[in-house]
Amino acid sequence: MAASKDAAINKPDPAQAADNPNTAKATAKSRGIAVLEGLLGKESAPIIPLPGRKVEPPKKAGWQSKWLRKLRWRHAIIGASFLGLVAVPATLASLYMAFIAADQYHSTASFAVRSIEGGVSSDILGMFTQASGGSTVSDSYILMDYILSERMAVDADRRFKLEDVYAARGLDYFYGIGSNLPIEDKLAYWRDMVKVNFDHASGIMQITVKAFGPTQAQEIAQFIVDQSDSLVNSLSLSARNDVLRAAQDEVLAGEARLSKARAALRVYRDKAQEISPEQGAKVAIEIIAGLERQLTELSADLATAKSQMSDDTPRIRVLKTRIESLEQQLTVERQRLGTGERGTANTDPNAPDVAGRIAEFEELETEREFAERAYTAALASLEKARLEANNRQRYLALFIEPTLSELAQYPSRLLNALLVTFGLLFAWGIGLMSYYNIRDRA
Repeated sequence: MAASKDAAINKPDPAQAADNPNTAKATAKSRGIAVLEGLLGKESAPIIPLPGRKVEPPKKAGWQSKWLRKLRWRHAIIGASFLGLVAVPATLASLYMAFIAADQYHSTASFAVRSIEGGVSSDILGMFTQASGGSTVSDSYILMDYILSERMAVDADRRFKLEDVYAARGLDYFYGIGSNLPIEDKLAYWRDMVKVNFDHASGIMQITVKAFGPTQAQEIAQFIVDQSDSLVNSLSLSARNDVLRAAQDEVLAGEARLSKARAALRVYRDKAQEISPEQGAKVAIEIIAGLERQLTELSADLATAKSQMSDDTPRIRVLKTRIESLEQQLTVERQRLGTGERGTANTDPNAPDVAGRIAEFEELETEREFAERAYTAALASLEKARLEANNRQRYLALFIEPTLSELAQYPSRLLNALLVTFGLLFAWGIGLMSYYNIRDRA
């Protein structure tokens, strides 16, 4: 009923519709569009007045309510996270670096592990470029590991008491060391305070020691240099002993063999009571020759006597007796000189023949000569090994002694503050982008 009334009210005049049909069509179309926009809820759509409905003009929204409608909870959370995760920590870190962090001083020293092998260079640069050859590079790496090792930390703690040297200054508990820490924590702190840089091309090693006082840093750096020098010397001595040990063993073995040969030769001489059996053989040969000469003369005399007198005469009997005595003596002397072809030698072991004594003496003499030559060769090898060991000796060449700082170089306050700020900002940005990525894909 109400709809029919509204239609009657809104119905156009027939005379006007006849006069202007195009205008009526346009008006009806615009009203239809306005009704459709009103049904869709657009704010710009006009409100169609109906009978019995009180139409109120729309209120104009202010700029504050409009801004509050656009502001959502996620924007508030993002702002709070930025303040809590970036702004506040960065501000605290900057304040800590500016007013709380204690000054730190550093002391640097530079050295190289050198070897005298290969001659001496004529310039300073060549001295250190030669250090990279051979096994000095491995020695340098050993030294670098030793400086940052637990043994060095223990020695430094025993010498300087690290908990006292690096105790917290004021409110700076971040850079200070704690108390009653295990050696593992002290080692980690030691590696933060001591830095080692090694240049493989030149063989130069540089150490940097940080401390809260310039004198303390210099003393610790000097302690590291002294300990490094002791380590290099001990390694060099150990390598030298390894090279010489084999040669020394050969010398000792040759000396023992020579002593044994000389002792056996002396026992033989004491037993035979002669310096050399060759001299005894010469004497025996001379005796045999003399006996043979006398025997020849007596045989000639006997033959002459037999031609002039009978066999029963006293002269002939005397000559025969002397000839028999000479023949027996000649046989004995020949047996002393050698056993002969028949092997009728004297079986007394305490009285060997001259040939046996000569053979025994020559064997002992040959052993002595060979032992002397071996001992001489061992001594020559030992001397050569000693020269090579001296040429391969290592030593620590210190060319920049530990320095004494006058200004504090650490901590890098501005750099650390910027690094903390940019790090927090980067992490916060990564988290924010991850949130929006997950929300868009959900």
